[in-house]
Amino acid sequence: MSKKWYNLFVSVDSPQGEAATDSPTSSPAQTVADIASSLAVEPKFTAPVSAAAGFDEIYKAAEIPDPPHGYSIMKIAEMLQSERIRSLPAEVKKNSILLALDAAGVKIEDVIADAVKRDRALDAYERVQQRALDELESSKEKENSQIQAELDHLIQQHNARIQANRDSVTKEKERFYAWRLQKQQEEQKIADSVSPFVTENPITTGSSSSATQAAPQASKSVTPGQRKS
Repeated sequence: MSKKWYNLFVSVDSPQGEAATDSPTSSPAQTVADIASSLAVEPKFTAPVSAAAGFDEIYKAAEIPDPPHGYSIMKIAEMLQSERIRSLPAEVKKNSILLALDAAGVKIEDVIADAVKRDRALDAYERVQQRALDELESSKEKENSQIQAELDHLIQQHNARIQANRDSVTKEKERFYAWRLQKQQEEQKIADSVSPFVTENPITTGSSSSATQAAPQASKSVTPGQRKS
């Protein structure tokens, strides 16, 4: 896979003053493809890398050391951001870097190869993290499903207890209301039996919570012909 920024350096143009030796059909993209195809497709991590690893740790784990001559792609990126170069036109930037590499006896292809290795290491580590994330998500979703099932079962149990309590209250209400009806009938029988002998019946025939209590004087029975003292 080619990256557009590789093309800044890989070109059919030679440094100023030199004749071009590339074939007429060559192109930056083709050159990058040739370099990429010559490298291992998948880098191997020889050491564990933590989730919070920095890029240097990732490169080290993928066995991508800085080259002995010091001109890695990271060095080139640093040079491109230097005060002397970063404001120059793209073509001047390219030729300046190529001349510096030529003076150090470094081939631009080696720099591009270093860039491809680092890029592939980052892509591979991204896939490692993605797989770890997917596995974590799957595990936690499974755990959440189990927790939800336990919660549903617990809710069902508590709902059953709540309903049992309500049923108990309903049953007791029905028993009480039935008894109260019988009580009122019993009271009515008593009241009817007392009625012939009193001027004001002291017997309550309604609910005890709503009936008014008779006055003490009214509760005294008076038989026909009896004088009040």
